[in-house]
Amino acid sequence: MSSTPEMRRRSFLLGAGLVGATAWAETDAQQPMAMPSHPLSPSSVPPRVYVFFNTTEAVAVEALVDTLIPADETGPGALELDVSTYIDRQLAGAFGQGARRYMQGPFATGTPQQGWQIAMTPAELFRVGLADLEAAARSDRKAAFADLPVEERIALLQAVEAGKVAFATAPAALFFGLALSLVYEGYFGDPIHGGNRGLGSWKMIGFPGAGGMYADKIEPYRNRPYTVEPRGIGDLS
Repeated sequence: MSSTPEMRRRSFLLGAGLVGATAWAETDAQQPMAMPSHPLSPSSVPPRVYVFFNTTEAVAVEALVDTLIPADETGPGALELDVSTYIDRQLAGAFGQGARRYMQGPFATGTPQQGWQIAMTPAELFRVGLADLEAAARSDRKAAFADLPVEERIALLQAVEAGKVAFATAPAALFFGLALSLVYEGYFGDPIHGGNRGLGSWKMIGFPGAGGMYADKIEPYRNRPYTVEPRGIGDLS
């Protein structure tokens, strides 16, 4: 992937794979908190409530999702569609705790095709990986990740994806793969899970959503555009 400053930010997402220290302020990450809008947040988005991320983590995550899928002439960005809320809910729930994941070991370094080979749940990996990302930003670029210019955030994430940044705790490329996968899910998934606010991504791509039946539309719309207002699971009666 090109790392030139003039690169369009969405091209970073298109070129990325799917799944492949400094002080970190500590608060009680298990207590729900109302987060004030970060400067990256559109003013139209109400304050977010996080149940997994602490205050410092939330700022970094909002910058991360905004970097991976920014708002541009194509459509809304991940931050605008509350993808950070989706990630927070996933990590706080059964997925994040590894409820259906075999975690007894033994754990050994495997090939990329062998999948998850570490003694961490997804929530643990994301938390320490986010701290490692913040540490790398402060060490290499002398600023918090959220405070870096967008070109520097892109360059840092490209290096993380490529395994060129040595994280202190988490496997860097594995963390990036998890983060990007969650961003995709939150951006394109059903709003009932916390992301895709207002069905924004579905409207952008013309996806009709969670209709109950489409068989009667096949013939009338054969070789013709099928344009309807999308519906989520929560819209079904």
